[in-house]
Amino acid sequence: MSNTFNYGTDHLTVGICLDLVRKQRRGVIGADAAKHIQSSQKAVQEIVHKQIPVYGINTGFGPLCDNHISEEDTALLQSNILKSHSVGVGKPIPKEISKLMLIAKVQALAQGYSGVRMEILDRIIWHIDNDVIPVVPEKGSVGASGDLAPLAHLFLPLIGLGEVWVLENKVPAATVLKMLNIEPKSLGPKEGLALINGTQFILAFAVKAVERLGNALEMADLAGAMSLEGLMGSSKPFDARLHQLRPYKGSVHVAKNLFTLLDDSEIRHSHVNCNRVQDPYSLRCMPQVHGASRNAWLHLKELTEVELNSVTDNPIIFDAEDTISGGNFHGQPLAMVLDYATVAAAELGNIADRRCYLMSEGRYGLPKLLVPDAGLNSGLMIPQYTTAALVTENKTLCFPASADSVPTSLGQEDHVSMGSISSRKLHSVLENLEYIQAIELLYAAQALDFRRPLKSTPVVEALHSLIREHVPFIDNDRVFADDINFIHGLLINGTFLEKAREIAKQHQLNLFNDDDFGIY
Repeated sequence: MSNTFNYGTDHLTVGICLDLVRKQRRGVIGADAAKHIQSSQKAVQEIVHKQIPVYGINTGFGPLCDNHISEEDTALLQSNILKSHSVGVGKPIPKEISKLMLIAKVQALAQGYSGVRMEILDRIIWHIDNDVIPVVPEKGSVGASGDLAPLAHLFLPLIGLGEVWVLENKVPAATVLKMLNIEPKSLGPKEGLALINGTQFILAFAVKAVERLGNALEMADLAGAMSLEGLMGSSKPFDARLHQLRPYKGSVHVAKNLFTLLDDSEIRHSHVNCNRVQDPYSLRCMPQVHGASRNAWLHLKELTEVELNSVTDNPIIFDAEDTISGGNFHGQPLAMVLDYATVAAAELGNIADRRCYLMSEGRYGLPKLLVPDAGLNSGLMIPQYTTAALVTENKTLCFPASADSVPTSLGQEDHVSMGSISSRKLHSVLENLEYIQAIELLYAAQALDFRRPLKSTPVVEALHSLIREHVPFIDNDRVFADDINFIHGLLINGTFLEKAREIAKQHQLNLFNDDDFGIY
């Protein structure tokens, strides 16, 4: 696998995008892309020189599209649009998301339909390579003429305005450029508009969501398997034959994972002939519920990858005599699937909360509230209150932002996607989900201890040991927030997934190896 990615000609995937962000690959513009870029920029110059009326090149923007702009003012028009559209408010988005925006924008512009000069693309790549990442406020986009406000903030540093991140500090871009003896850029015709038209704010959040939700789905299977073992549930509902009768990709994949995670467990063998006919749905239906969320993830990944390799500018420049002012900047294709993914993430939390409740009920041979001496000790009564609160908060975040539209730009932009809200909302739900999963792991590890001396399978036991290295068995009440936060830290930094994959590889287990669910 090459460590070099050719913007504009190579196919960009979620995995490659994340590699570029984390400096595991370097993005360049090759000769073929450069040829297209130069041809498109030449066409824009011809449009300006011949005074061919083309939106945003020699006209005003939005409802001012009928206002003619003289040749000598076309460059000023472009810097003005960056200034006037920089109206974002709220906290800055994460630096990684801003960097993803830069990468996605270069991939779109480098395809050569936007009329942007090579030197502008080179400067954006310089920002990426040197981690001089612009500060972008989180709110202000309606996700229609592209993510206008956040993209305007993203590219203010090109003209010496706005702020950039220096370590964890926000510093005026002009200060950093002066310190590095680098001159701001002057924008040419079409360039300001090309920079701010597009869906890169929505897209950057979508890329990160594909990774984050993908990890949460794997954790759902791991935590669910551990909970099932603690509850002495059955693995028969994960038989592959059952799921071939209703072969959704997600359900088949989850059933395989769970069967692999539970195969040859001492705990499972100990109750093969028990008189329990069937388990509650939160155990028995994990393939159907986790699997439905996986199907939503597959759809999100597919559409995110389409968008990563799309041109979302307006107007599109085929040549000087052939331009199209269309709507490729409209965020609806991503907005709807992000709302779908939000429901998918919320449902993983819903079913995990139910498993926590099951483990605290005092059924199936477990003590009430999962402590030996409930009464004097409240035990694991209250962590489930937290999961209930987070699950309910997630439900309130499931209203689809893409179902709403507020007209803007004096009615010229009379239907908008609100995809920027969909994208941010999904990450709020994912943050809550990660805490819910941490709490389920706390419960499941405690339940598993009550099955000793019986052991589960190598992966489940390795995860249990990882928890017990720092979170001891609960025999008396303590500050459980400390336990939750520690497990949450292991979860979000990938330690659990890394350990699960390591043990699976050692034991030659086919776990999380389905190509459909990869990100490259």
